[in-house]
Amino acid sequence: MTGPDRRGRRGRGGPLVVRYLLLLVVLALTVGPFLWQLSTSLKGPGEDIYRYPPSLVPEHPTLANYAAVGRVIPVWDFALNSVRVAVANVLTNCAGAALAGYALARLRFRGRRCAVVVFVMAMLVPVESIMIAQFMTMRQLQLNDTLLGVVLPGCIGAMNVLLMRNAFAALPYEVEEAAYVDGAHAWQRFVRIALPSVKGTLAVVAVFAFMGAWDDFLWPLIVLSDQSKFTLTVGLNYLHGTFANDQRLVAAGSVIAVLPLIVLFACLQRYFFRGVGEGAVKG
Repeated sequence: MTGPDRRGRRGRGGPLVVRYLLLLVVLALTVGPFLWQLSTSLKGPGEDIYRYPPSLVPEHPTLANYAAVGRVIPVWDFALNSVRVAVANVLTNCAGAALAGYALARLRFRGRRCAVVVFVMAMLVPVESIMIAQFMTMRQLQLNDTLLGVVLPGCIGAMNVLLMRNAFAALPYEVEEAAYVDGAHAWQRFVRIALPSVKGTLAVVAVFAFMGAWDDFLWPLIVLSDQSKFTLTVGLNYLHGTFANDQRLVAAGSVIAVLPLIVLFACLQRYFFRGVGEGAVKG
């Protein structure tokens, strides 16, 4: 028994090493650019950021580049506008996608299957192809050059609705049937039973909605013209144009833009990875 077990472990050693090597390559490709930007943002003017071999550890770390970004552009005002847009996008997507997903998964009404097909088809339409129609709609509603006009087109995403629909559909019917027998109507079943059981998927929707709103560049650039209402991604574009040669300031602005996403994911990661057992019933 001992011999085959040892041979089996030795046989699995090769594939295991390959897996870890692939994981290290993926880690370098995904985390490497961020580490490079972080290192560049902390380097002083006396350090060569283009030297070879490159150095990720600054010789004399400084936060002066972050302060300089605030002097060049009103970065904190732009960040506040992005926070407003992102928070509004998260709230509308979580509420709207949960309600629509529950209706598609649990309620019986004519045209339910057609509605699901419409949401699937909406995911296949490139956003760039409908931006002119969105802009014309915002102008007719007199919402252009407002943060509400930035939020409204993405307030409920089709993918988020389908995610919530699949999460609600995975829940056992028996639990809600017991509540129905006890006299609970649809709203009570949704709020007290169904919604608490899909916290993981709701966290996924929140992360996706926040990332989509925070990283969006093209739509805010089209709909906004007043600089005081610019979001952070649009404002950082001015940093690139004004100081194209000073990559330290560009790197500092990029780190400022990425940090809220890291904080959000760190807070919600416990719920984010609960998707596998989302529909399970606890004894």
